[in-house]
Amino acid sequence: MHLIPVIDLKDGVAVHAKLGLRAHYSPIQTPLCHSPVVAEVIAAFLSIHPFKIIYLADLNAITENSDNDFLISALLTQYPEITFWVDSGYQAAPSKFSGFTNYQAVLGSECYEDDTLDALNFFKKNFILSLDFSAHQQPLGSKELFSNTRLWPEKVILMTLARVGSHAGVDVEKLLSYQKISQNHTLIAAGGIKDKADLVSLQNIGIKYALCASALHSGVIGAEDLRLPVL
Repeated sequence: MHLIPVIDLKDGVAVHAKLGLRAHYSPIQTPLCHSPVVAEVIAAFLSIHPFKIIYLADLNAITENSDNDFLISALLTQYPEITFWVDSGYQAAPSKFSGFTNYQAVLGSECYEDDTLDALNFFKKNFILSLDFSAHQQPLGSKELFSNTRLWPEKVILMTLARVGSHAGVDVEKLLSYQKISQNHTLIAAGGIKDKADLVSLQNIGIKYALCASALHSGVIGAEDLRLPVL
């Protein structure tokens, strides 16, 4: 099991994501990190575990309200030993970050409709697909992305926004349903992880990767948990 910390970026700082209600996300101030400065959030994560992958969501770019490109470029340069999975909204071709060896594009379904799906061809499956579900559990974006596995790259995130920051537990039922159609893909859980028991549950159904933020920030999942073989 690989636990991947998540940092949501908005207006140059790290914000607390909850339930997909992006207009209400506020700067991070948690037991793990009292500062929303992104480098300090990364340092806080690394203080409890030597994470090799960190997920960045550029909420400005995703909502088409400016971007955090300068900050992301600085992070890619500052932390060459960390691979950053970056969701920076709709992309019609490999981005300016593709020159960094520690960059991996994440393309979210919410940014792709039927008439823009052809853009995925330019990536030649060198990306991670995020299948995004709304706060009401509805698929976001082109419906074909959720059913046509031929469009999928090797790694696919199931992003349940209704559970992000909720400590409600992972959506095991959804993961199991997608496992039935995705035997040649690696599914990644995202949204709702509340404790180490959730990670064990994911491992027990064959999930090898999980995105997590709130449980790390609150300390419910801490350094001792991350030293155990399950992680």
